[in-house]
Amino acid sequence: MNDVTKTMAAAALRKVAEITIALRWGDQDAFNHVNNAMYLRYLEEARVRWLADVVSDWDHGDGSKPIMAAVQANYRRPLTWPGEIVVQLFCEKLGTSSITIGHRIVDARDTSLLYMDGNVVMVWIDPATGKSTPLPDAIRAACA
Repeated sequence: MNDVTKTMAAAALRKVAEITIALRWGDQDAFNHVNNAMYLRYLEEARVRWLADVVSDWDHGDGSKPIMAAVQANYRRPLTWPGEIVVQLFCEKLGTSSITIGHRIVDARDTSLLYMDGNVVMVWIDPATGKSTPLPDAIRAACA
């Protein structure tokens, strides 16, 4: 699948969130662009904000917690400071205990500028046993 096809496929998915994040000068590395690890931090920040909006007790409630089981990231172009990005989150797939969340990082002023795309698989587990638990109903509702 080429970049255009992937972008069109993402557009067909249910967008669940758009989170704006300001780039920080300290996010850059010695090559004067945002370090690749920071892209994953931006995705994490967007997921945490989304989860906090959807499931009010996602980090304390019934004892189950989401963990990241897999990540797939395509770095499309370098980010440079100063600037703002928008992290777009999409519901790609719902399982019994997991959700695949598609993501795109785009420019806040020009959303046609794609910096990264891909997805993460989040699995809800019982931290005491390490076994998977059913997805919270609120996650299912947010993706419906």
